[in-house]
This record gives sequence, C-alpha cells and structure tokens, in this order.
Amino acid sequence: MPKYFDVHSHLDTSNYAGDMDEVVGRLRATGTHTIVVGTDLESSAKGVNLAGRHPEIYASIGIHPVDNPSASWDILKFNKLISNPKVVAVGECGMDFFHQDKLQDYERQRKLFLAQVEFAVEHDKPLMLHARNAYEEILEILEPLKNTYGDKLRGNVHFFTGSKEIARRFFNIGFTISFTGVITFTHDYDEVIKDTPLNMIMSETDAPYVSPVPYRGQRNEPSYVSKVVKQIAAIRGEDEETVSAVLVNNALSMIG
Repeated sequence: MPKYFDVHSHLDTSNYAGDMDEVVGRLRATGTHTIVVGTDLESSAKGVNLAGRHPEIYASIGIHPVDNPSASWDILKFNKLISNPKVVAVGECGMDFFHQDKLQDYERQRKLFLAQVEFAVEHDKPLMLHARNAYEEILEILEPLKNTYGDKLRGNVHFFTGSKEIARRFFNIGFTISFTGVITFTHDYDEVIKDTPLNMIMSETDAPYVSPVPYRGQRNEPSYVSKVVKQIAAIRGEDEETVSAVLVNNALSMIG
C-alpha cells in the first residue's frame, strides 16, 4: 500500500531523461505511486512503457485538447495501448479555451473529447480531465451523458481551479477533483478544499510543472506530492496521516 499517490504526472517528458532512475528511486523511498498521463499517442505509449517497468507507476492514455491541435484520435492504436493492465485511465482529455479561441476551436475540441469519453466508457476506465476556462462547456457535455452512461462515466478533474459550485456539479456526476503544489503558495483554493468531502479529493503534482514549496522554481517530481497532501491536511485542520490514507484510497478506488 503506497503512503502517497500522485494521480497526475508527466514522467514521460525529456525533463527526466538524465536521471529517471533517481526519480523512480525517490518514488520508492517515499512510498509514492503515480499515474503518468499521456497528452498524445507518443507520450501515452511512453507512459505505458514506464508503467510496465515500475510497479509504482501507472499510465493514462489520451490526447490533450490543445497541445497539438492537429492530433487526431486513432482508436486502433489506442485500443492496443489500453489492453495493457497498467493503463488505468483515459486522458489527459477535455477542453481548453485559455490557449485556444472558443469560437474557432469549440467543435474540434468537442469531437476529440467525445471520442475519448466514449472510449473510456467502452473500456470502463475513468477520465483524466483537462479543463481550462472550460468548466461550463465540459459540464454541459458530461451532465446529460451521465443519464446515458451511469456509473461508467467517472473520473478526475486534474489541476482544479474552479469554484465550490463547479466542484459540486462534478461530484454529482461522479468526478473527483485534484490539487497541485499551487496550493502551497496561494490561498485561492482553500475554501474549495475545506468545502469538498475528503473522499472526493485527489493529490497530484503535474510534474515537471508547478513545484510545491520548498521546491518552487525547480523541476517538480512525483515524490514531492507529500507537500501537497500536507497542505491539504493543514487547510482542512485534519491529521496528515489520516488525510494521506484517504487520498491514497481515493486513487486506488478510481483506478480499480
């Protein structure tokens, strides 16, 4: 049983090319497990390969909404990847109207997202959602689909920055929310963290990005997720070990 669980990292990137063994060693030393999240076919395949070599690592496969606007959903190739038992989720998928104009890009993103929603439901996997300036748009798609797909439609909203009201709408359709190291250097999300049932919260790093204090400004890595867990416990005024155990259980329940 892991002590900490980082549900969203990008260990497949070149940021770790020079010291992957050491990074994985720190995972083991801290009792941390992580999900390496793909943003396209190539990174998804790298994540699956990493997961196959390390028991502490799992993979999520998918296509990010805006990283590469020319990327298309190749269901045959993703079907091959999802047959691997270490693949536990579909994504990073969703919508993003911070980096792309909604009027120009909505339909492309919607089609790409829906293809991955259907794929996840077909394979009974949770979604790993990316949502930036797009919570309403994603909920407008997912809320009606909940009536169609029921419990098979589920997942986690990664790097959550929305309101308590938006969070509750996601909870109502079976989605958890996760927080990054950002919460160690801003209080913007304290009220959401206090308001959220503990069984609906996940911890993540989004490594190599947004390192928590005291590593801010350095490359992030999954073993630093303990700082996120510590801050969640502090914000809620709860025992850190208890919070850590619940968050690990949340992650293990999601990946089934």
